Amino acid sequence: MQIRRLLLVLTLALSGIQATHADEPMQQMAMGMANSESPSSGDTGSDYVSAAEQLVDQALAYLGVRYRFGGTSPETGLDCSGLVLNVFRNAIGFDLPRTAAEMSRLGDKIGRQELKPGDLVFFNTMRRAFSHVGIYLGDGKFVHAPSTGGKVRVEALSSSYWSKRFNGARRLIDEDSGSTADSFAAIR
Repeated sequence: MQIRRLLLVLTLALSGIQATHADEPMQQMAMGMANSESPSSGDTGSDYVSAAEQLVDQALAYLGVRYRFGGTSPETGLDCSGLVLNVFRNAIGFDLPRTAAEMSRLGDKIGRQELKPGDLVFFNTMRRAFSHVGIYLGDGKFVHAPSTGGKVRVEALSSSYWSKRFNGARRLIDEDSGSTADSFAAIR
């Protein structure tokens, strides 16, 4: 199993491959990616690792779902924030606001160098801050629903397009408890 995860990470890193439903074996390998990028036990609690793994696994389950502007259903299509809200709801039972801009106000602001699996990454893709959101997977990769004609896919933060448009990141999972409750107290 470790070899399969390593092969996926290497494949993604070297070729920038984008998984789709037609690539079921690749998707199944990707499902285990969270375990290969888990924070060390000295850095965070096991609840955080578990919540992060659940988020990453859930996000990767949507690979290949078609993009649909305003979409909130995997059956009919997802937009970027629709993907993120589905992942958080289904993985850890938390309902997020509907838009990327609203999501950008939640949790703890973190720097690019501090990113961990499960963190939200934001981009300026429509000439306004926080107009696009994805979920960080680890190893410099994130999953997102790109744009009309696209499908949910994995991309590199370091690519020229995404690097230029990176707006910031937010951590919604409390590292000590794995809970989201404290992070959202300010907006309720």
